[in-house]
Amino acid sequence: MESIYKRGNVYWIKYYRTGKPYRESTESKKESDAKRLLKKREGEISQGKLPGIYFDRVKFDELAEDFLTDYRINNKKSIDRAQLSVKHLMESFEEARVVDITTPEIKKYVEQRMNQGAANGTINRELAALKRMLNHGAKQTPPKVDRVPYIEMLKENNVRKGFFEHGKYLALRGALPSYMKPFVTFAYKVGWRDTEISGLQWDQVDLNQGIVRLEVGETKNDEGRTVYLDDELKEIFNQQWQNRKRNGKIIPYVFSNKEGTGPIIDFRKTWNKACRDAGIGYGYKISKAHM
Repeated sequence: MESIYKRGNVYWIKYYRTGKPYRESTESKKESDAKRLLKKREGEISQGKLPGIYFDRVKFDELAEDFLTDYRINNKKSIDRAQLSVKHLMESFEEARVVDITTPEIKKYVEQRMNQGAANGTINRELAALKRMLNHGAKQTPPKVDRVPYIEMLKENNVRKGFFEHGKYLALRGALPSYMKPFVTFAYKVGWRDTEISGLQWDQVDLNQGIVRLEVGETKNDEGRTVYLDDELKEIFNQQWQNRKRNGKIIPYVFSNKEGTGPIIDFRKTWNKACRDAGIGYGYKISKAHM
């Protein structure tokens, strides 16, 4: 029932999926191009896939609206940040078909934002939003995205300056017990408060994208915060994920206490001993209430 025909000088193809006819221009004057496209569509349909023409019709602005709708209906606190990311992405992709948003086009977007003076962290948040849009589109029924292109994040310098000299940090970490090493490594690199780190849970972590988030209202200044994990932190978080089932109990906290039964709550005695053992001072001043 498939066919090839011409409209003017351009070849078109016609094929069926679940009884529904599809007509598609090859945008070519060559019959050989029409045969190749028809064979491709027949292959997609035989594999149970939607024909590519369906994905060709989806525009970026449609995915962006779906993305923001998801934020609104789930009452996500970081919607202001999401809207700002969409605004910048729209400048390059508003009229683009999703199939045309390829890795090279994304790299052009990154270069453009860098030329505008945007920081790597800002660009990474926009790229993360783009990833989420594409993944959200791919998971819909029926899907709106056939495949998600590779999106490479930029490097960020997350190390907090002026807090600990690197040599002292290494000495301290070496003197700490094993359960505290991941906690201290993350603290040194991102500079978050100890209570923010001890309370960090897995629903704030996206291991696939290498992202850790504190939403608006979860920080002392009520501002949201996003960290993109470097290779060392990715390895640490993956290991922590594997360790979360200790003692037959799955806990929601990324960094667990020595027993693996809950979060790290008061580590001052352990910290002070490590400071003394490393020869870098005494550490916290502990009141009698904590002795």
